[in-house]
Amino acid sequence: MTTIRWGLLSTANINRRLIPAIRASRRGELVAVASRTQENAEAYANEWEIPSAFGSYKEMLDSGAVDAVYISLPNHLHPEWTIKALNTGVHVLCEKPFALTVEEVDQMISTAKTNDRVLAEAFMYRHHPQTKIAGEWVHSGRLGELTFIQGVFNFPIKSPEGNIRLDPNVGGGSLWDVGVYPLSLAQYLAGAPPYWVSGCQWVGDTGVDETFIGQMGYSSGCLAQISSSLRTPFYTHMVIVGTLGRLELTRPFVSLDNNRRMTFHPEDGEPTEIHVPEKELYLSEVEDMHAAILDGASPYISLGETRNHIRTVTALYESAKTGKIIQVR
Repeated sequence: MTTIRWGLLSTANINRRLIPAIRASRRGELVAVASRTQENAEAYANEWEIPSAFGSYKEMLDSGAVDAVYISLPNHLHPEWTIKALNTGVHVLCEKPFALTVEEVDQMISTAKTNDRVLAEAFMYRHHPQTKIAGEWVHSGRLGELTFIQGVFNFPIKSPEGNIRLDPNVGGGSLWDVGVYPLSLAQYLAGAPPYWVSGCQWVGDTGVDETFIGQMGYSSGCLAQISSSLRTPFYTHMVIVGTLGRLELTRPFVSLDNNRRMTFHPEDGEPTEIHVPEKELYLSEVEDMHAAILDGASPYISLGETRNHIRTVTALYESAKTGKIIQVR
């Protein structure tokens, strides 16, 4: 095998970002899409010039036509269809959040190991050069001792009717949707999950957290604070503070080609803007899958890291529900 045949398991809007990335990659080709009806699948295939259309997800998985699938279904369906794909011998790139419980994560990891298939969570920003540079600065000690991380990701849902982000039955909520981004980056920079978390949420009439604030304490002594909202104007920002200065990222997660700045503020002296090489945001996660499948490389985001991430999210929700500080176990 020298080329990976990709299938899209659903016709979600996020596919629009992955389709060009698969086509721009050296070792991937987009060959199929599946939807809940043949009519929808064919319409989508015609729109995006995809060779094959399947009227059910199972039909595509059983067809032998794809080597890997991108799962962009609603959050609560990620575990079910990841496991079904793995059991048919298909590799899986699963959109975030990977799952809604640690038990589901464990089932997914176990199934991947049993079938010797590659499984990875699709956190595209983690593969971007900007994120890797921030990680190098922190982990090499250029910021000194890491003391505080603060991140935010807000955007407004202007048409709430029928929006799955506001549906508590399918894993809706601001933390699951966009709060996981600053949380994920905090975990990556800290190098481990926190040992305690404290969460606070504003739950709207929808029944989901439309605004969430989380605080985490790490064994190194570093503290982190993240916030997310589905009620306010678009805003993303990340501040990483060490004993020798701080890094500020104005576009840490999305739209990295638009007004992106990464600035180092030293303990003494003038701020310095850090050059970040240009890279299509979704391409590297596709190339990472290819390296794992074709070359036997380990995925850049390990399943252990993904598991710790879901542990932290569920602990934050438990804290917000109970009003207690939760030890992450």
